[in-house]
Amino acid sequence: MGSWTAASLSLLAVTGLFRAAVTRLPLPMLDTSLLQLMWLASPALPIGGFSYSEGLEAAVDSGLVRDEHEAAAWLVEQLQLGLARAELPVLAQAWQAWHDGDAAAIESLNAWVLHTRESAELRAQTEQMGRSLLEWLRNHTTAPRAQIAQLAAHSPTYPVAFALAAYSTQAPQRACLLAYAFGWAENMAQAAIKSVPLGQSAGQRILSALSAAIPPAVDHALGLPAGAQQSFSPMLAILSAQHEVQYSRLFRS
Repeated sequence: MGSWTAASLSLLAVTGLFRAAVTRLPLPMLDTSLLQLMWLASPALPIGGFSYSEGLEAAVDSGLVRDEHEAAAWLVEQLQLGLARAELPVLAQAWQAWHDGDAAAIESLNAWVLHTRESAELRAQTEQMGRSLLEWLRNHTTAPRAQIAQLAAHSPTYPVAFALAAYSTQAPQRACLLAYAFGWAENMAQAAIKSVPLGQSAGQRILSALSAAIPPAVDHALGLPAGAQQSFSPMLAILSAQHEVQYSRLFRS
C-alpha cells in the first residue's frame, strides 16, 4: 500500500462512491456515465476549485483548526451543516429542473444561491466557478446547446451549472450529488494539507472521514422538499469576511 499515490487512493474512493449509485444504469451507459462523473469530480477540472478554502484558512489563522483531528471535524461539520442543507439540495432540485425543462425553477435556484452567499468571497467563488464550468460546457459535448444558452442567460452559480453538467452525463440524480460532494471533499482535504499544514497521509484520512459522511449528507439533501434548503453558517460567514482582509493567505476564500 505504501506505493500507492494520493491520486490513486482518491481514484479508488471516488470509484467506490459512484459505482454503487450507477449500477442500475443500462450497461452501455454505465462506463460513460461513471467516467463523466469522475471527470466532473476531479480537482483537475479547470474551474479553479483548488484555489478556495471556504473559510478553512481563516479558521487555521484564528487558531480554531490546529491539527488533523480538528481539520477533519471542521470539514465534516461543514459538510453536514452547509452542503447537506444548501448546495446539495439546490443541486438535486436543479438536476430535476434541467430534466423537466423548468426554466423558472433554474432561475429561482440560481438567484437563491447568489442571495445566500454571506460574504463577498463566497459569492465570488460560486460565480467564478459557475462561469468556468459554463465555459467548460461550451467546449464539451454532453449538454444540449439550448440548455447551455439558458444557463448563460444569468450569472450561473456553481451548483446550478454543475447540475446541468451532471444531468447531461445521464447518471442517476443521487450519483450526481455524490460526485459534487466528493469533488468538494477532495479540494477541501487539499486545502487542509496546505493551510494547517498536514502531510499527505493525514489528508487521506480526512478524505476518508468525509467520504463516510457524504452518503448520509446526500440522502438528507434528497429527502428535503423543494424550497426547504437553508443557508445559515454564521461562524463560517464571519471567518470568510475576516479572510478578505487576512494579511497572509494562500487561498481566495
